[in-house]
Amino acid sequence: MTIFLTPFFTAYVLFTAFVLGAVMGSFLNCASMRTLSGEPIARGRSHCMSCGHRLGFFDLIPLFSWLFLKGRCRYCGSGVHFRYPLTELITGVVYALLVLRFDLTLLTVEYIVFCSILLCVTLTDLEEYIIPDRFIIIGIINRIIFIALNANLREEMIQSAVGAFSISLPVLILSLILDRILKKDTMGGGDIKLFFMAGMYFAWQVNILALFFSAVSGIMMNLLPLKNEKKQIPFGPAISIAYVFVIFCGDFIVNRYMSLF
Repeated sequence: MTIFLTPFFTAYVLFTAFVLGAVMGSFLNCASMRTLSGEPIARGRSHCMSCGHRLGFFDLIPLFSWLFLKGRCRYCGSGVHFRYPLTELITGVVYALLVLRFDLTLLTVEYIVFCSILLCVTLTDLEEYIIPDRFIIIGIINRIIFIALNANLREEMIQSAVGAFSISLPVLILSLILDRILKKDTMGGGDIKLFFMAGMYFAWQVNILALFFSAVSGIMMNLLPLKNEKKQIPFGPAISIAYVFVIFCGDFIVNRYMSLF
């Protein structure tokens, strides 16, 4: 693998990936919040959500600014949510792990974009119980681009289509049945669209595994104080966590299971 030519080069590449991830985590956090508020994503430099003051360079250094300012705005002293440094840290770690797992390849780039979309979905769903269509569309476009770059174009197209419908269609049917039985909405349309988009990236066997881990993650999240007035929990984060997990472990678990037969 390329990054393992020397220990120094490996450390350099992983550190660079982590820094890039932390920076992107800051940007994606801002992009998600602006999407919810209706602000243009490219409006300009970030501003304090409390006083509206435009933030300077030293206010926007990922992780360090929040630590140095002790989680408060430099200008008005209001608290800055812990979500911001946590998002930057998680994104940095995920980017570095993707490079470590898949080397400096096109697949790494594809998964970096995919995980970035899952992060945006998680943030908006946690904040407002919404999964914006723009994130689903970007995820589909990203997958189509990398299908086009693949040498096995036909096989990739078939696998992507099968993967998308193998997960989203059964979930849609099950949701409609439960809606009728329970006389209430059991799953949002955004969750089903997210399953469709995410399913495009994996074989149907891995998608079944992702569905299982989504259910486990959803149950665990049900124990957290994330419910709104309607006693709902955001399922988008559970789906996102499951798909990040199967990126790293999905093929291994499926292959180990199939080897038993």
